[in-house]
Amino acid sequence: MAEHILLVDDEKPLVEIIKYNLEREGFRVTPAYDGVSAIKSTKEEQYDLIILDIMLPELNGFQVCEEIRKDSAVPILMLTAKDEELDKVRGLELGADDYVTKPFSPRELTARVRAILRRSQITASVESEQSIRFGDLLMDLSGFQVYRKDRQIDLTAREFELLKFFATQPGQVFSREILLEKVWGYEYFGDVRTVDVTIRRLREKIEDSPSEPQYILTKRGVGYYFPKG
Repeated sequence: MAEHILLVDDEKPLVEIIKYNLEREGFRVTPAYDGVSAIKSTKEEQYDLIILDIMLPELNGFQVCEEIRKDSAVPILMLTAKDEELDKVRGLELGADDYVTKPFSPRELTARVRAILRRSQITASVESEQSIRFGDLLMDLSGFQVYRKDRQIDLTAREFELLKFFATQPGQVFSREILLEKVWGYEYFGDVRTVDVTIRRLREKIEDSPSEPQYILTKRGVGYYFPKG
């Protein structure tokens, strides 16, 4: 069955163009033209990906993203205005998995959509009964759950993938560029600051003191890593 995408943007001509191109690539696309309709749609239908514009009537994209993240880890790709750095960072901090800057080509958007869905499918198809324990952290890979001291931690799909990548390769230091390629699924196609924001958000969820992390450590000038044992 074709992956189902919720496309949220109030520019109807742009929606029609994006919808046409994604459907031509084999995706099923449902449009929504405001934030309230988007949230209502996510409660009534299960989507594989949400493409979410920031500038929306009634509720903006940030508010929609925040509301969706209360009970869903569905991948969210945000559409941001050109050179609006704060918008990109804020979207990632609220739980978006990635962003595309307007204007963009249909080819770029399709490539980004495929990369996100590919990583999401890989995560969802991990072997059953598989888990990783690291200190107080327990990752249930088949159940897509993370626990710390027996307390469940809510992670987005991207945060889970990033944590799993580190936890399965303790002691290895990875640059931001490598993390973009291996976890986000594309090479030099995104901004390395995406990695920093996601790691900061992840630390806030799993660390007792995010400013003094014990799990995701920084090798100054090199990258990030999980300590051994």
